[in-house]
Amino acid sequence: MLIEFDHRASDSPYVERVWRSRSRRGGSFLSMAEGNIELVVTRLPELLAVTLRGPVTRGTLVECPASGEWLAIRFRLGTYLPEIPTSALIDHQNMQLPVLPNGRFLFSGLSWDIPGYDDAESLVARMARAGVIARSHATDAAIDGDVDWMSRRSVQRHFRRVTGMTFSSHQQIERARRAAALLVSGSSVLDATSGAGFDQAHLTRSVRQLIGMTPARLSRERPQLSFSYKTTTS
Repeated sequence: MLIEFDHRASDSPYVERVWRSRSRRGGSFLSMAEGNIELVVTRLPELLAVTLRGPVTRGTLVECPASGEWLAIRFRLGTYLPEIPTSALIDHQNMQLPVLPNGRFLFSGLSWDIPGYDDAESLVARMARAGVIARSHATDAAIDGDVDWMSRRSVQRHFRRVTGMTFSSHQQIERARRAAALLVSGSSVLDATSGAGFDQAHLTRSVRQLIGMTPARLSRERPQLSFSYKTTTS
């Protein structure tokens, strides 16, 4: 295995999960499409970086350096940055945040402690109090199907403004990631198709675009994937 991952759930209303990883060696892995904003700390032998990255709509092959460590705060869908449109971060338009000599970093005109695996929520709580991040509960309503209090068109428009993508695009990404996880864990293409809520034709097209490899090849080669964990289908 090229990269070892560890992760935990979060009880923060802004954070879905905190994950960390370490590369055993250099090599390539499939970076899957992703629907969430993440704050990522990168530690390499000669580099410390803090990166804000947004949703990604296509799977790509990425080179991973050796001896690297990463820590990421994966924000809940619906968490957004009032001063930065999510669409400005989409598809690898990442924002590199300045790291100060004292080990802190700058964001939104303020300096912040670089988070650790066990105290990431403390940073997020401070950011929320400062108005640097916020939550859209209308996004939750769209995911849960509770849209009676808003028109469907209004919900779709709000969802896209907050997340940078359409609701249907988000659903496709989640299903493709679920299918990829099933395939590399040994499930057959048929089982992955039903388990992720696809039909056969849509599975092949979506997985090839959103994961970066055909379902048959994923099942055969079982490549290293970017961070993922078991989710329910939408």
